[in-house]
Amino acid sequence: MNTIAVDRKIPFLLIFNIAAVALIYFIPTISHVLSFPLYLFEPMRLVLILALVHTNKKNAYILAATLPFVSFLISGHPLFFKSFLISGELVLNVALFFAFLRFFQTRFTAILASIVVSKMIYYLGKYLLIHFALLETSLISTAIWIQVGTMLLFSIYVAFFFRSKA
Repeated sequence: MNTIAVDRKIPFLLIFNIAAVALIYFIPTISHVLSFPLYLFEPMRLVLILALVHTNKKNAYILAATLPFVSFLISGHPLFFKSFLISGELVLNVALFFAFLRFFQTRFTAILASIVVSKMIYYLGKYLLIHFALLETSLISTAIWIQVGTMLLFSIYVAFFFRSKA
């Protein structure tokens, strides 16, 4: 790869990642100011989708793996065990998306299927954490219709804007 092309990507990736962390950091404050729970719209997955579309595979993996922990360290949310769970879900989401691209005809189907499967694994993990008393919460805390709506919006976004770079 051309060194100049790589050098031009570094500032963009740096700005993108700083903006991603800032967004996650300020979500609780913005939610409070707006008196609306923005977490319902999965801000970490939103950042992941934006990374998939506008950066590259490696950066998407880095953000997927680290955002929940950065958020935990900065704000205490999500809870410690849930940070592992969300990180695993987001990393799986990226891995499945790129795997499904080989099997499905459309990017829409690949991202939608990767979100659905990663959510199913997330809920299995959450169930186990609740069962073993490592998490004290309800299994499903965001209404299913909101989850389906965000899945569809994220999938439409990826279908229209994803640049095919693996």
